[in-house]
Amino acid sequence: MQYKNIFSLALASLVSAQTPSLSDALGSQNSTLSSLNTLLESNSQIAESLSRLRNVTILAPSNDAFSALTSNKENALLLANSDYLQALLNYHILNGTHYNDSFGDDTTFIPTLLTNNTYANVTGGQVVEARLRDNNVTFFSALKENATIVTPNVNFTGGTIHIIDSVLTIPQNISETLSNANLTAAEGAIRTANLTDSVVDARDITIFAPNNDAFNAVGSIVSNLTSDELTSIVGYHVINGSVNYSTDFQNTTLTAVNGENITITVVNGTVYANSAKVTVPDILLENGVVHVVDQVLNPDNTSAAPDTTASSATPAFTNASSGSEGVPFTSGVTTPTTTFPAATSAGGETETSSSSGAAMPMKTGVVGAAALFGGAAVIVNL
Repeated sequence: MQYKNIFSLALASLVSAQTPSLSDALGSQNSTLSSLNTLLESNSQIAESLSRLRNVTILAPSNDAFSALTSNKENALLLANSDYLQALLNYHILNGTHYNDSFGDDTTFIPTLLTNNTYANVTGGQVVEARLRDNNVTFFSALKENATIVTPNVNFTGGTIHIIDSVLTIPQNISETLSNANLTAAEGAIRTANLTDSVVDARDITIFAPNNDAFNAVGSIVSNLTSDELTSIVGYHVINGSVNYSTDFQNTTLTAVNGENITITVVNGTVYANSAKVTVPDILLENGVVHVVDQVLNPDNTSAAPDTTASSATPAFTNASSGSEGVPFTSGVTTPTTTFPAATSAGGETETSSSSGAAMPMKTGVVGAAALFGGAAVIVNL
């Protein structure tokens, strides 16, 4: 028995000696990661924290990924801020060791080490979406930005590294997300109802955000809404205290913040909230998730059910029609320049906002500045 223990210890020591340290795995053994390694070498405190990690998976952007990112001077300035850099690196570290062949056809949402409330107001840490797509494992971050594994399973003493072809984007708050996703009517409705701060500050939320076509379809009723009615309608699209990703949905009911129930129905893999179809699922927020729907939900018509045979959605509001003044609630809302398709009914989950040099949408305004520079982030191994 004693000899067995000695042999086991010797074997473990041999395996440990053969497994490179993180600095070796990122440095001399992988020239495609020299940009990341140089970045860490210039931030010794961050590098030391990373070297102590165990049982993690690091998504390491390649040199080309960093080159595309830093070609924008604003991005380069962000990376020079140590607080933001720590948060960004945390977001590239997955809890647990996930080898390439462990990712299946089913979408999974994996918690990262990004837990600082300045950047991630969700219980258990901000997540990335992982999906096997076209025989490649792809990760989706904010605004469905995608990064694909180009070199898998680079092992090191703390777990494994996957080299990816793009830098992940930290999810933004609801206002920035709706604006950048071109869901300008939904953003305007929340602002008009004076609920922006409440939604931004809430922890663990799920939002069903109607696209602009959906708001346009009920434009005729908007001018007649009282303040209380608009507040109730907006509140009927928000679930507080529960982050429900698409993989969590089953035939059930959820209670919205206005107290009314939303019936969730799954038909052949398509999710419906009452009669509204989810057209773009799982747009990550810093405090939850957004699912784009093709109808505005009506809190006075909670029994609306999906009609899977209809060629187009029937509004949940009786006698509603398009207004004469264009898409409601969009006046004064900044129109984004992205190609994200969520604003119209043409949006789909495989479409993304990815474009050359746009891997990191910029935070803007007072809230954005506070989020970027207002708090410290500490790398921890959960």
